[in-house]
Amino acid sequence: MKIWRTLLLVYRGLDVEWRVDGGKRRFRHAASDGELADALDSFRGFPQLVRELTNGAAGIEYEIVRPDHALTSLTRESSSRFWPSPDDTRSDLDEFAPPGKYDSIFVFWPQRNLKIGTAVPCDAWGLAMGASESTNGATYAAIANAPSSAWENEARGEVWLHEWLHGVCAHFAQRGHVMPERDADGAEVHGYVRSSTAGWTDYYRDLMSGNVVEDGRRFGIPADAWVA
Repeated sequence: MKIWRTLLLVYRGLDVEWRVDGGKRRFRHAASDGELADALDSFRGFPQLVRELTNGAAGIEYEIVRPDHALTSLTRESSSRFWPSPDDTRSDLDEFAPPGKYDSIFVFWPQRNLKIGTAVPCDAWGLAMGASESTNGATYAAIANAPSSAWENEARGEVWLHEWLHGVCAHFAQRGHVMPERDADGAEVHGYVRSSTAGWTDYYRDLMSGNVVEDGRRFGIPADAWVA
């Protein structure tokens, strides 16, 4: 079994300013106890999902760290996307996740005030990138807070799995394994239908076993690649 050493950095507070249309905007928010509980409950389902979908070939060992300060900067990805990139979490990455300590890093951040409907502009619930020097050699993904209904509307741990797979697919692609079109985002492209109870896990199972059919061939992460 390949064990992926994983860290979750939990930022309860967000206090940021950004410029838009020549003016300045500020967003200050702290996630509620309920929002944190929803996110952490889902995260704790992520290891089981990895184990199940790889038939035991891969496992997750994780630690959770809650920095005692708010997240105070975000990176602009586009006119409608800000996110906590490795540049924004740099001090905590270097303190808690120096190079070689973890294979994967997650960040939880309170992007929206669910009570009054305000939010930092962002294109997606989760965003991710492959391992690089900037991520201290680990895959990196950020997941925002969300209503309870969003967490309940997917397989437990699914959003964490989805974003993790973007980095993991990049990892295996660099080692010569061909990924299907759009890797973790490719379910609909390849004809899969979302389940009301299991989300897109049928697709992820095939992606994580090298069984996504595309043009008559099978692509993804072969089962033996996990243990190589």
